[in-house]
Amino acid sequence: LSNGLCSLNPNVERLCMVCDMRISAEGEIQEYRFYPSVMHSHARLTYNQVAAMLDDPKGKEAKEFAEVLPHIRNLHALFQTLLQAREKRGAIDFESVETQMIFNEQGKIERIVPVVRNDAHRLIEECMLAANACTAEFLQANKHPSLYRVHEGPTPEKLENVREFLKEFGLQLGGGDEPQAGDYSKLLGQVKGRPDAPLLQTVMLRSLRQARYCPDNTGHFGLGYEAYTHFTSPIRRYPDLLVHRAIKAVLAGKQYKPKEKWQVLGDHCSMTERRADDATRDVEAWLKCFYMREHLGSVFDGTISSVTGFGIFVSLDDIYTEGLVHVSELGQDYFHFDAAKHQMLGERTGTRYRLGDRVRVKVVRVDMESTKIDFTLVEARDEEAAEGGNEGGKKKAEGKKKQDGKKNSRVW
Repeated sequence: LSNGLCSLNPNVERLCMVCDMRISAEGEIQEYRFYPSVMHSHARLTYNQVAAMLDDPKGKEAKEFAEVLPHIRNLHALFQTLLQAREKRGAIDFESVETQMIFNEQGKIERIVPVVRNDAHRLIEECMLAANACTAEFLQANKHPSLYRVHEGPTPEKLENVREFLKEFGLQLGGGDEPQAGDYSKLLGQVKGRPDAPLLQTVMLRSLRQARYCPDNTGHFGLGYEAYTHFTSPIRRYPDLLVHRAIKAVLAGKQYKPKEKWQVLGDHCSMTERRADDATRDVEAWLKCFYMREHLGSVFDGTISSVTGFGIFVSLDDIYTEGLVHVSELGQDYFHFDAAKHQMLGERTGTRYRLGDRVRVKVVRVDMESTKIDFTLVEARDEEAAEGGNEGGKKKAEGKKKQDGKKNSRVW
């Protein structure tokens, strides 16, 4: 469907549902309407092509697609306006790194690289957000049942925990007992550029609840919308297809009645979304394990990405792969797990391993069946110099542990 009948191939007519919006110079949606139509695409453009056209209006891509360039530049101007409205609305914008795997001709992973989001990606994203918000308002105004994309604020317990954590850094999350997205966004702006910004952002993100599908509209906390739903991807996301059916029913003066209750559909779609995400993570984990088999014994620098009662997870620099340092490998001490502070603290030595800390680790085990990678800590002062960046077989010396309660040299 996505490559054929439903694909927006250039110079081919396709049936579609239009969300036609009138947006002011301040980025406010003044009016909108929905109607079925026929779309005729004038060009198939990739994100990179559009980004290149915007960066260089006289470049190769701009000349190749000269007919559509004015429209793209107008759309980019709209994007900048919508972006300002988003900031004014106080929507949270967490920075995250997505990765993709580059395979060689033999089908083996050559390298793992970050996916770079450019203005073309963000342009489409802002247009989709606007259409989704209009859709939710349209269905609500017409009192037609549907599935909303809801995202609730932090629970009282998580709110207390994140505020206690932030106090250690001299920071405060505003908003009292019911902080809004703008309070989170303001704090993110304050910590941006700090060395510990990734740590603080991660803790703030984990204080929020997971978005889900529900027939009861409770708003979208993270995006700062009173009503929000998913409309833009009906050929790959079932909730969007249900929303399209509801819109068509409203336009026809009828009501769409699915075979299941809307609450059942919402619970099911939320479950299958999580299941799909888990499946994606499982495949990526297996591929990364396959890749890391070539690096047994190698030493890498990384960042503690998660802290649990049984150890610390470390995300490796540059190759974006995660593994576990078991609690038994943390040192000759009894370590207490503090969930609120996201840390492991040594009872006797005071050695602390906290979310966001920098560590150096050695790859000691890769289990393809369980897709688990095990690390051991390597102390910087004991590590032999690495030739060529990360050659295997480095030996961890049995250096004498510090017992004076200061921060261990393994973490910097």
